[in-house]
Amino acid sequence: MSGESSSDRSASSVEHTTRRGFMVSTVAMGAVAVAESAIAAPSPKDEPIPIIDCHIHLFDGSRPQGAPYVGPGGDSPTIAMPADYRKLAVPLGITGAIKVEASPWVEDNLWALQVMQSDDMMLGLVGNLQPEKPDFAELLVRHAKNPLFRGIRHGTLWGYDLPKMVQDDAFLRGMRLLSDLDLSLDVANPSVPLLEAVVKLNDSVPDLRIIIDHLPRLEPTAATQTAYDNVLRVLHHRTNVYVKLSGVIHRIAGKIVKDLEVHRPKLDRLIDVFGDDRILFGSDWPNSDGAAPLDQIVSIVQDHFADKPRELQEKYFWKNSLAAYKWKVNEDR
Repeated sequence: MSGESSSDRSASSVEHTTRRGFMVSTVAMGAVAVAESAIAAPSPKDEPIPIIDCHIHLFDGSRPQGAPYVGPGGDSPTIAMPADYRKLAVPLGITGAIKVEASPWVEDNLWALQVMQSDDMMLGLVGNLQPEKPDFAELLVRHAKNPLFRGIRHGTLWGYDLPKMVQDDAFLRGMRLLSDLDLSLDVANPSVPLLEAVVKLNDSVPDLRIIIDHLPRLEPTAATQTAYDNVLRVLHHRTNVYVKLSGVIHRIAGKIVKDLEVHRPKLDRLIDVFGDDRILFGSDWPNSDGAAPLDQIVSIVQDHFADKPRELQEKYFWKNSLAAYKWKVNEDR
C-alpha cells in the first residue's frame, strides 16, 4: 500500500525502543531480532520477562447503542477500556496487548481503533470483517491503513461457519487479500472441525498467518480423540499456523479447574506440536473473569514455563507475538 515492493520490505528492518524499556527489530517475512536494553541492568537471566497479551477484549456497555458483548457476567464489569486493563496488567509485568474483537458490528472496528489510539500499551486490533461480502476488499484496505489494524477474526462465532466458508470462492479471495496485505486471521472457538478447516485454509492460502485462539480449552471426547490427534499431527508441520496457549483455566466436566498439574500434560503436548516459535500468550481478559482473575491467568502459565529455558519463555510471552501479528511501535502516539 505504501508503494514499497515485497522484496524491499523483506530486505528492510525497523528498530524501535519502546517506552517499556526493550528494543525490538521487526523484519518483513516474520524474522525477529532482539537487542538488550541500553540501560545497565542485572544479567538477562535475572531480568523479568515482559509479557505481550495477545488476547484482550474492549467494550463499553454504557454507549447509547450498547455493545453486543459486555463480559461474562457476574462481577465482571460491563465496561472494559484500555485504562481499566492497564491498571490490572502493568503490576503483572504485561507491557502491551492485542485487542481481539468481541463485536460483530462493522462500525466497532473504528470504535476500537479510536479508543486504543491514545494508549501506547495497545499494540494492535484483530477486527471483524466478513471476507465473502462484496465490500470486504474496500473495508479491509481502508482499515489496514491504520497500523493498529493487524487482522480479522473468524471461526464458529457470531453465526460464522469457517468449516463451510473454506470451500467458498469469495471467502478464499478475501483470505488471499488478507495475506497480500500481510495481515493475520484469528480463529475461534476451538473444535476438531475448526482445526480441520484451518488445515484446509492453510492448503488454499499457505502464506496467510492463522492464529488458533484458546486451544487448551478444547477437551476431545472419546468420539473425537482420534480426529483430534490426527489434525494435531498435520498442524505440527504448518509453519504459518500459530496457537494461543490461552484459556488454560477453564471448565472441565462442568467445573472450573485451576490446578496446573491437570493442565500441564496438554500444555506440554501443544508446545511440542506447534514448537517454540508458534505459541503465544493471551489472557482473554475480561472474558477470563468467568474462570479466574487476571493475576491467576498470568501466574498459571508463568508457573508452567518456570522450569523451561528462558529463550522459550521469552518466545511464548512476547517474541512470537511479533512474528504472528507484526505489530509496530507507534512513536507518534
